[in-house]
Amino acid sequence: MENQSFGFNSELRLDPFIIPPGGKYPIFFLGIVIYFLGIFCNLTLLTLIIIQRNLHKPMYFILFSLPLNDLIGITAMLPKVLSDIVMETNKVYYPLCVLQGFLLHMYGGGVLFILAAMSFDRYVAICMPLRYSSFMTPRVIMCIISLIWGLDFVLIVSLFSLQTRLPRCTSAIMNVFCDNPSLLKLTCGNTTINNVVGLFNTAAMQLVSVSVQTFSYVKILITCLVTSKSEAKTKAVNTCVAQLAIFIMFEVVGTFTILSHRFKDVSADLQKIMGMLIFILPPLLNPIVYGLNTSEIRSTLLRIFKNKVSL
Repeated sequence: MENQSFGFNSELRLDPFIIPPGGKYPIFFLGIVIYFLGIFCNLTLLTLIIIQRNLHKPMYFILFSLPLNDLIGITAMLPKVLSDIVMETNKVYYPLCVLQGFLLHMYGGGVLFILAAMSFDRYVAICMPLRYSSFMTPRVIMCIISLIWGLDFVLIVSLFSLQTRLPRCTSAIMNVFCDNPSLLKLTCGNTTINNVVGLFNTAAMQLVSVSVQTFSYVKILITCLVTSKSEAKTKAVNTCVAQLAIFIMFEVVGTFTILSHRFKDVSADLQKIMGMLIFILPPLLNPIVYGLNTSEIRSTLLRIFKNKVSL
């Protein structure tokens, strides 16, 4: 096919879901409920951390990045998909497609790095409680947060910048949203470098995240086993189990989605649904696991609610 330009007016065709007659509006309204629930929960958590002085602590400054990242992920994906369903369209401008893909990959890398940073914070708090305040200083916290977003940004920019060197020979995106593998399938040049860089970036993110979390949780587990304080042990175990559950869920869904692009016999609809779950489930579950499951945030929220009711 003839190479197409990369101009702003260049349109791409997404591969929509096949929805039976009468099904689009129920699906749309369900999606709207999910979206606004995710927005509400994450904005509530962000607002609490900002306005409540008792939450101005290292742990919550790091946690602040999680709902912020979740807002990026769910907003970059779900509104566009729902709009396409109800309007029965499947068009997107190339630059907007690249922007969506970039934000979604930033979200994915952000999840891995933020969870790693949070596990390290819990390691220091549980395993070295007497040194926590002297170690986790504002400067260290700023360095950790800057490293999370800076490293994520550099890796994703390096991945997407390689797209510009390749000619594009088709306009069909074989997904309901844009991501790097789908954009790469539009090209007709040699994609070896792109594939190598993509695999390297994915491996680097996974290696950093899994290594830090494995180290942190193993150390926490050892500390819990040797401690004589049953209350502290239970609290630490509950925190770690909840965080590990979210991480494992993200890893399973994410790994399936990544590998599904390498195999042609995977159902297209299953690939789309699993890909969407990455950007829907964590934004819904994270505020519960890392918000309501945290006693200080839970008590702060209940106090505010009681004060509002008593007025």
